[in-house]
Amino acid sequence: MAELLAIFWPQGVVALLIGYLFGSIPFGLLLTRFAGLGDIRSIGSGNIGATNVLRTGNKALAASTLLGDMLKGAVAVLVAEVYLGVDASIYAALGAFVGHVFPVWLRFRGGKGVATYIGCLVALAPVAALFFAVIWGMTAILYRYSSAAALAASAATPIVLWEIGQHKVALLYCILSAILWYRHSENIRRLANRTEPRIGQKKQ
Repeated sequence: MAELLAIFWPQGVVALLIGYLFGSIPFGLLLTRFAGLGDIRSIGSGNIGATNVLRTGNKALAASTLLGDMLKGAVAVLVAEVYLGVDASIYAALGAFVGHVFPVWLRFRGGKGVATYIGCLVALAPVAALFFAVIWGMTAILYRYSSAAALAASAATPIVLWEIGQHKVALLYCILSAILWYRHSENIRRLANRTEPRIGQKKQ
């Protein structure tokens, strides 16, 4: 952690800004508008992520949103790593995630961050990303709740990162997972009340 704080200025600041700019690109909103589906924030959960895009019934558009949100995280990390160094890439991941969740262009009302979370993870620690995907997939298959799958996988991710020796990234993902859980607070309440929509279910 001391090493990360030491490079915060100026590389960390630059990486954070690069990450934020990439992360704040609202692919879900842009793609649905280009497809003539209006404002994705006016349907379902009002979220700009792939899960809500799927509620439009357009699976290809949802997949494109998922890919775009993952790529913006991965690209931000890789750009920072190449030009600013490995430690700076951790700040880029933080910036990308925060940019997706709190984009300045949308009055800081963005998505819940799952796709960008895993996109950054793919670039920073591919082995941990594989564990995330397995846990997400198993939970989704068993319970058919996207939110529950994301919560389970994100809770395990910092532990996996620590166990495989990625201690700096593990500390970052403690922060990202906490934010992700906070952004899913309404989902957690609906899961407890058994009113959470299942994967692919339209929510009016």
